[in-house]
Amino acid sequence: MKIAFTTLGCKLNFAESSALGKALLERGHMRAKNGEEADICIINTCTVTDAADHKDRQMIHRIRRQNPNAIIIVTGCYAQLKPNEIAHMEGVDYVLGQNEKFSLPAFIDQLETSIAGQKSKVYTSAIREIDDFYGAYSKDDRTRCFLKVQDGCNYFCSYCTIPLARGKSRNPSISTIVLQAKEAIEGGAKELILSGVNIGDFGRSTNETFIDLLRALDAIDGTFRIRISSCEPNLLSDEIIDFVANSKHFAPHFHIPLQSGSNTVLKIMGRRYTRELFAERVAHIKSVMPDAFIGVDCMVGVRGETAECWAEYVDFIESLPVSQLHVFTYSERANTRMLEMDLTVVPQKERERRSKQLHAISARKTEEFYRSQQGHKATVLWEAKKVEGRMFGFTENYVKVSCPYDKDKINTFEQIIINNL
Repeated sequence: MKIAFTTLGCKLNFAESSALGKALLERGHMRAKNGEEADICIINTCTVTDAADHKDRQMIHRIRRQNPNAIIIVTGCYAQLKPNEIAHMEGVDYVLGQNEKFSLPAFIDQLETSIAGQKSKVYTSAIREIDDFYGAYSKDDRTRCFLKVQDGCNYFCSYCTIPLARGKSRNPSISTIVLQAKEAIEGGAKELILSGVNIGDFGRSTNETFIDLLRALDAIDGTFRIRISSCEPNLLSDEIIDFVANSKHFAPHFHIPLQSGSNTVLKIMGRRYTRELFAERVAHIKSVMPDAFIGVDCMVGVRGETAECWAEYVDFIESLPVSQLHVFTYSERANTRMLEMDLTVVPQKERERRSKQLHAISARKTEEFYRSQQGHKATVLWEAKKVEGRMFGFTENYVKVSCPYDKDKINTFEQIIINNL
């Protein structure tokens, strides 16, 4: 059968879609080419915000229009949280929850012999009771590989439904991940991105630690580098930061969720740190890696974010030597504790205004960081994409650079002097 995958949301979803796609190819199925109608369309969804849910619904409708005769299977986080809502959408044939997602190859084999009369079927299980971990890694091109090292979350922040969509924190053994990393590197990957829901919580299932994982991966021979995806500030210890600074393979690049610069709001959100701890983490990174790129997750407009809290938030962000902000606008999510609290509700237009304010600060901070890198020596990993005769790549500290297109440079490292950014 010809199968088309559509993936929305996080790196974890992309890694899982890639692994499932590979398993389906091994069973004799084919990928539908661009513009070619598929026999089966699989949509791997996200549900981190209302906007994500809206994109999911739009994509489901679009896929159905483009593939009127295909079997439509919807899975992922949105399918786990709102399966019946999806099942009532026109054209959806099957809804598979997060755990059922990983049975897709066997599920599709059954469909080949039993399709008729199976419309709008829902298969989900109680995700918080799941202990199984399903490994995955994906290559978004010939260069970069997203390696899944952890899944689920035990934090239950007051605004977040991810623990309900992804289940409890769990992980494979370090030895398993090292084997997958070596396989990806032998397959040509030059950059590994460690991915998960709460990767700093690694080791909960196996009585190991995150820094043990980092040490094991750094010991692998070869010419490659590793990036750590989002890591909670309370789990990003000075020991981890110092290790990255002195490692062979880890890039001076951090992505740290802040969510609010007001301690009042952080407490309402159920976050496990203060803004003072966050500032200490950033300061330590910069003290041992002055040129490190630091990306920060920021949420705006949550309940309880008064004008005074917002002013504290902005002042705090302005004070941080960070490189980029990833800004999310709060949306009310069913089954979250924040909806049960008697808090000030920020009007939607004010949420949008605050988002624009942080986006403007982010653009300025990124420009300042790039300007600080002018004239520095760096190592770029060139990627395959070609735009107007030029190719692009990222330095170890995540500065995007370009040069005239040369196919022989694809997936190779090159020492450069950064200029003309």
